[in-house]
Parts: sequence; structure tokens; C-alpha cells
Amino acid sequence: MRRTYLALVLLHTLAVTFVWGINSLLLFEAGLSNTEALLANACFTLGHAVFEIPTGSVADTWGRRTSYLLGGGTLTVTTLLYWLAWRLHAGTWAWAAASLALALGFTFFSGAIEAWLVDALHHLRDDAPLERVFARGQVVAGLGTLAGSLGGAYVAQATDVGVPFLVRAGLLLVLTVVAWRVMHDVGFTPRRTAGPLREARRVLAESVRHGWGRPAVRWVMLGSAVAAGVGYYVAFTMKPYLLHLAGDRRAYGLLGIAAALNAAAQTVGGVLALAMRSLFRRRMSVVIAGVLLNGALLAGLGLVGSGPAGSVPVAMALLAASSMVSAAILPSRQAYLNSLVPSGQRATVLSFDSLASSGGAVVTQPALGRVADLSGYPASYVVGGALQALALPVLLLARRHERTTAAAADPQAAVANRR
Repeated sequence: MRRTYLALVLLHTLAVTFVWGINSLLLFEAGLSNTEALLANACFTLGHAVFEIPTGSVADTWGRRTSYLLGGGTLTVTTLLYWLAWRLHAGTWAWAAASLALALGFTFFSGAIEAWLVDALHHLRDDAPLERVFARGQVVAGLGTLAGSLGGAYVAQATDVGVPFLVRAGLLLVLTVVAWRVMHDVGFTPRRTAGPLREARRVLAESVRHGWGRPAVRWVMLGSAVAAGVGYYVAFTMKPYLLHLAGDRRAYGLLGIAAALNAAAQTVGGVLALAMRSLFRRRMSVVIAGVLLNGALLAGLGLVGSGPAGSVPVAMALLAASSMVSAAILPSRQAYLNSLVPSGQRATVLSFDSLASSGGAVVTQPALGRVADLSGYPASYVVGGALQALALPVLLLARRHERTTAAAADPQAAVANRR
């Protein structure tokens, strides 16, 4: 089950990241301003917020495998729609509609593969720490990001920025076929007898109770809203920012190198995840330390852009460091949430968590884009770094609730937290 999980993570990451080096440039080539491009991207995160719970309930009623296959098929089609919008030189609202459709495909994925893995490991009575397999997933995802982003950037430089989207659609089709062959629900039985709508409403109500209704889970979800929104903004705008620092708007190969460095940093972060967990008694302490460090790194990224020319290597190093920190703290956050959520509502609660992140990004991205239009990218990164501090109060509340809630929900999880 672990090998299947890691193989699917690798294929999925390779497909998704094949356009990461150049995805925002597609919108800028269409003539959109920073504000317009980030408005379209905010529609992508709005789509996440709208579709997360309905698609999450699909995984908790019809099965994790069904949701994953729907994600593969939907994302294949919507990636082609994104390419078509570029070919037709579509306007802002056409990009917004394509972004909403793209989000639908991603929401079928979110929560499904993670819930599938945790259910299977529990069913097979695997008592290894969840951080271990999630950390390995980060390493594999880093390798997939390295290959995908670097390959996509150089394909774009050799052809144009649209070809990587066609390659991504082909890779997603391969992923869907592979998942259909090797991914089967273990430790989870789909419930379809009550009808899909009634069952979805039941799962949603129970997920709200086990997710938003539980303080230890609610606070960490709220904490992710601001931090994730800033992260989305940085991922979207780092490409034109680096090209601006380099003074060459066609240096797509540079973006490939930057994406490769970020991927390598993500791999290192996955390797360091268990070591970082051992430094703290509680999982949320790991997350809080990471948020503080990332805020400082983003502020430094902005200050680099305000300094003298020739600062591209420093900016790339700071971006890579931020990727490493994010990858190192993610396994602790994943294990924290999964230790508190029952199996029957796991995928929907995880989708609820993704909804909170997307909801924050809907507001944060256009706001930071407006700062960039008025004062430049460096100022927007400094503001983004300061915004990270807004997540600290609720993350501290999550940390305070962590021990007592984990003990009530799962005594073994409480013991793991004390370790």
C-alpha cells in the first residue's frame, strides 16, 4: 500500500508540476495585468472552496478510488480547456471560468489519496508513525516536482508556453489509467444504499461535527487560511518576479532551474521532517515554527528585490529555503489532522481543511496582487511575510487543544504526541 501510494504521488506530482515553471506566464502572455491574472487565479482557489466539500463527500460515500479517478479524468479535460483559452487569447472572465473548471478536477483529488492510505494502514494494523510515510511522500513529491517543473520549463523554451499543458494532459491520462489498475479501497466500504444526495448530506453534517466542531481541528484549519493564501501568491508570482530580477522576460530556462531548486529543497524537507518532529514535543509546535520561519524568508525575499541588481541567486535560495520548510512541517500537520478524524468522515474533513486554505487564498491573492501593481513585487512579499503572523494566534490555540483532544479521540495518538 505504501508503494502504491508513493507511485501515485510521483505520477500525480510529475503531471501537475509540468506547467509550474510557466503557468502564470500563460496569463501574462494573454495581456492580463497582475491584478487580472491574480483575479483569475483567485477564481481557481474559489473553485476549491466551492467544490471541496461536495467532492470530498464523494470519497466518503462512493469511495476514495472513485473520487481519485474522477479527479484524473476531470483534470485531463480541464487542462485542455486551459490550453484552449490561451490559444483563443481569451479575456479575464474566460480565464476565470477555465480556472473554476480546473479547480473541480483538483478537488476530486484532495483528501482522497491521503484518506485511502490511512484507512489501508489502519486496516492492516500498521502501527508505524504516520509522519514516516507522509515524509517519504514529500521526498517522492519533491523528485516529481524536480522532473516536472524542469522538464516543462525547457519544453516551453524550446517550443512555446502552451505545449507543456498538452504534455500535462497526456500524463494525467496515464495517471488515471494506472490508478484504475492499482488503486482499490482497503479498510473502507463505500455506502451507497441511502442515495447519493442523502448520504452526502449525512457525511457533510458529521464532517462539520468532527472537523469544524472540534476546536483542535478548527484552529489549525483557520491557521492555514492566511498562510496558504500567501503561499499560493508566492508560487504564482515567483516566475515573473525572477524574470524581472534577471532582466530577461524569455529566460524560461531560469524558471526551470528555480523550480528544480524548489523541488530539491522539497525533497530535503521531506528527509528532514522526522528530524524536525523530534525537536518538538507536539506536532503543532513544528507547524508554528515553520510558519514563523517562512514569514521571515518571505520578508527577506522582498528585501532582496529592493536591493541592487544581480540578486537572482539570493532570491532563488530564499524561495528554495521556504519550500524546504513547508515540506518539513507538512507531515506533522497531516499526521495531526488524521489522528483526530474518524475514517468515515476522513476525506470530507480533509477537503474541509483544503476549503479553509482556498477561502483564505481567494482574498489574499488579489490583495497582494494589488500591492504588487501599486508598489511592486518586493513590497508584496514583505506584506505577505507580515501576514503570516496573523496565523499564529489560532495555531497557538490549536497547540493548546492538541494534547487533551488527542487523548479523548485516540489514546495512542496522544502518546505519539508526547513522544
